[in-house]
Amino acid sequence: MLRIALGLLGCLNWLTASVHAQPATAATYVAGVKKELTAVWPQNRTINLVFHGHSVPAGYWHDHEVHTLESYPNLVLERLKKQYPYAVINVIVTAIGGENSIKGQTRFEPEVLPHKADVLFIDYALNDRFSDIGKVREAWETMIQAAQARQIPVILLTPSPDQRIDIADPSNPLEPYVQQIRQLAGQYHTGLADPYPVFQQLTKAGKQKEYMSHVNHPNKAGHEVIAAEIMKWFIP
Repeated sequence: MLRIALGLLGCLNWLTASVHAQPATAATYVAGVKKELTAVWPQNRTINLVFHGHSVPAGYWHDHEVHTLESYPNLVLERLKKQYPYAVINVIVTAIGGENSIKGQTRFEPEVLPHKADVLFIDYALNDRFSDIGKVREAWETMIQAAQARQIPVILLTPSPDQRIDIADPSNPLEPYVQQIRQLAGQYHTGLADPYPVFQQLTKAGKQKEYMSHVNHPNKAGHEVIAAEIMKWFIP
């Protein structure tokens, strides 16, 4: 009987973990921030959105040009301002071109957390594929845990394309890192902005190049795809 009871308890624990191992839902996860965005002076305050990652959120295009205003952090700002005209919003980009999450997590405490983000976005998968996936997981977990310890909502991003990779092929080298990001979002109940399947469909349709400024950097149309996925979290 004890063995049966323990077995049932194990099944219950597994089912409970499965129920809770899901990303946060847009309706509730940043509800407090959305409410703040609707506040009118003098009740409003500055909302800080922090984007941490590599060259894509940093706004790099072709020939190392940096198109800040056409990158997705600022496209998100533009969309938010249309939706929340009374809001004061700071977009803070702590991304560095060429960086992966292992390096990015070493900067997290001194360079990211001091900005006191109201929402924090993490985007590293495109560069992470060159590093050990276990060490990458540790880096993402370190950043997620540090943010959650300060009650900061975190939204994880899946990657935009690299034209040297066929992302329509499920065996491509980015795929395990994409799946890991989704798993982390479930495990830590964070937000998930998932433009990757959109880019996969565009790739299958032969339209990927229309969304790229460079071999591994989106153009404005590509950044708009990412911004649209992020904006799902800010629908009133």
